Amino acid sequence: MKLNLGFEIKTTYQPLGFEYGDNTFGPTVEYRKREDISSSLLNPQCLGPDIVYAIAMDVGNVNDRQNIIRRNLLYGVVTYAKGTLGIQPVHSQGHIHAISQSCQMSTCEVYEIWSGEAYIYMQESAHDYPGRCFAVYAKPGDIVIVPPGWAHATVVADTTQNLTFGAWCVRDYGFVYDDVKTHGGMAWQPIIKQQKICFQENHHYLKSHLVIKTAREYKEFHIAKDIPIYQQFVSDPDLFLFVSQPQMVKELWENFIP
Repeated sequence: MKLNLGFEIKTTYQPLGFEYGDNTFGPTVEYRKREDISSSLLNPQCLGPDIVYAIAMDVGNVNDRQNIIRRNLLYGVVTYAKGTLGIQPVHSQGHIHAISQSCQMSTCEVYEIWSGEAYIYMQESAHDYPGRCFAVYAKPGDIVIVPPGWAHATVVADTTQNLTFGAWCVRDYGFVYDDVKTHGGMAWQPIIKQQKICFQENHHYLKSHLVIKTAREYKEFHIAKDIPIYQQFVSDPDLFLFVSQPQMVKELWENFIP
């Protein structure tokens, strides 16, 4: 599936990263290596790709840049290596969004899968009791929202393919890893059994229940289906204000189901 994103960008695989078109702005790609996420792996010495993923925070069409900045938003893109990390699929180590100075609270994130398949895993807390836990399966064109304050990680659901996605985030973003690292990863850890992705309980947390589900529509946020989220911003620049100002939809975060 090829999405008409609204700006020119090409995913590269050797090396892993992105190339920008003439009218596209974007930073130098950053890399997260296997050694960077070792504390969240079942086997920190496992074999697997050296570069786990490449990330470029703040990309888009030059004509949209001021509209994005005015709303304190940022569009980030990430591409993951295919393959495995020992008996686990390639995945991120997990984090919580730091308290944003602009809104004085943790912020949400709106993912859109471009290619490959993913589980967007999330849990209410990274403390000893993780609260509600979800693993949301998403394929190209699917959207997944992670609510403010939740710990979350990205899992490559089809290890034969690279996974690439874009996401709306707050501009003054920050990531908090400490509690996830202390617990050796998320409360439910992805593993491969009989060539299928499964999740096993991490006993460094108190007992919890995992809900595995597919991505849904977010009509309550007025997000359209089958239209790339960047294009939706171009059509209505205020549509994703809830990302940088999550308090404006406070009632939607209560008992939120991704």
